[in-house]
Parts: sequence; structure tokens; C-alpha cells
Amino acid sequence: MRALDEAETTAVFEKLFKFTGNNLKNIIDKESHEGPDKEPGRYCFRLQKNRVFYVSESLVKRATNISREKLISLGICIGKFTKGGSFHLTIQSLNLLADNAKHKVWLKPSSEMSFLYGNHVLKGGLGRITENTVAGDGVVVFSMTDVPLGFGISAKSTQDCRKLDPNGIVVLHQSDIGEYLRMEDDL
Repeated sequence: MRALDEAETTAVFEKLFKFTGNNLKNIIDKESHEGPDKEPGRYCFRLQKNRVFYVSESLVKRATNISREKLISLGICIGKFTKGGSFHLTIQSLNLLADNAKHKVWLKPSSEMSFLYGNHVLKGGLGRITENTVAGDGVVVFSMTDVPLGFGISAKSTQDCRKLDPNGIVVLHQSDIGEYLRMEDDL
């Protein structure tokens, strides 16, 4: 497990910024109250086998006793680097994104299952959307009871959604909590 280099850090922060905006500062400066220290520590990003983990510094210090080959996971796996070098967020980062999301979308109960099966969000299933959402922004998808279901990329702006027909795509699906069942071997 090692710290991210400059290019990796830039790729991770750009992807997180797409979903959190200026709230990225809250993720970076979050205090950690884990470990024996009385002073609160901080969280950091670490790379292990092409996966990026969000983990407290005190836990990283304690994990130095474990060899790299035997270490499987540590903290929250927020994403992974592909063989081509691009960074993809994984579903494990959903709680982190939901707490700090800049743009949100709420689904009607009738379209929740469709999204959880991996389909895009249609205008007919849209309950609410935050104002000033622009096409291409990262959005976190919630149920009407504020349970985070997944995240994706907005296909239309808030203004365009008002004029869209019910079968038009509003959010392009990227990840949802149904992946815990569909892809449990890969997670």
C-alpha cells in the first residue's frame, strides 16, 4: 500500500470534484477519531493493487505490519484505476459521495428498481432534481426517502428536464447498490 503519485491524485480528485464540487474539501480535511491517539487524525488516499482506498492515517500506520501480498482491503475502496490509466469510482464510495454531493436526483418509487437493475434514469421516474444541474455533472441518485441508491452523470440540465418527454434519459447510470449482488465476486 502506497501513497498516490501526482498523476493518480489528480485523476482521483478530478473525479471526486465532478460529484462533490467544493465539498471535496470536506472529504480531504475530515478528521479521524480512530486509534489510540487523543488528537484526531486525518484521512488519506492509498493505492493497493490498482484500487484507491480512503483510510485513516492511524489505520495505515497499524497496517504496515501486514505484507502487501496479504493485504486485501483497508478502509473504504472508493475506486480503481483501469489498465488504460483512467480512474473509475466504485459503489463503495457511495456514502462518501452522498454526504458531500453537490447535485442530487430523487427517484419515484416506481423507477427505483429499474435504476437498481442498471438502467438509466428516465424523466418519467424523476421525482426531484437539484437546481443548476448542468449536463455532464456528476449526480448522486436517492430514493424519495433520502436513501442513496447510486450515482451517474446528468444527461440533461435542470432546465432541459422540464421540457423533456417522459421517456427521455435524465441521468446516465454509472453505479448502483444492486452491484453488491450482481458483481459480488468483483467487489
